[in-house]
Amino acid sequence: MARARHILLTGLPGCGKTTVAMAALALLRESGVATFGFWTQEIREGGERRGFALELVSGGRDVLASVDLVAPRVGKYGVNVEAMQRLVVPEIERAIAAARTGARAVIVMDEIGKMELFSRSFQQVVVSALDSPAWVLATVMLRPHPFADSLKARSDVQVVTVTAENRSGLAERILEQLLAEV
Repeated sequence: MARARHILLTGLPGCGKTTVAMAALALLRESGVATFGFWTQEIREGGERRGFALELVSGGRDVLASVDLVAPRVGKYGVNVEAMQRLVVPEIERAIAAARTGARAVIVMDEIGKMELFSRSFQQVVVSALDSPAWVLATVMLRPHPFADSLKARSDVQVVTVTAENRSGLAERILEQLLAEV
């Protein structure tokens, strides 16, 4: 893997981006690096996907999207933009503050996608994180999107396309790269 300050994982849905990011998060935690961030998980009822939960590395949790929410919408899901602003934005701000004190801090974000990008304050804090002393590991949507594309085009970002062929051992390679930097 080439050296870059931040790593964005992209790829087709179901390729393993989240699996790689969560494995890297576990390895980072084991190594003693201060970790911050969030991930999403499916909410299933009776075998049917009903939405997505938002979980913070620090332990907070809320509904990100649900078939029961009204607007804004991505497909059949209404998005809880307030949860991004109330939970995720402060989590990332804490990481930035910790990194500014000299702490080795990595922010893991799963994901920077359509639902999350409804929050303008999330977009702003993502840019602040990339501009801060913290390191960022995030999954990002593959499909074109002006904000996501601007992140992928940054000179301090390495974009890694996750595939079935390269995902084995990718978390370990990410850990090595980040630990060489932090």
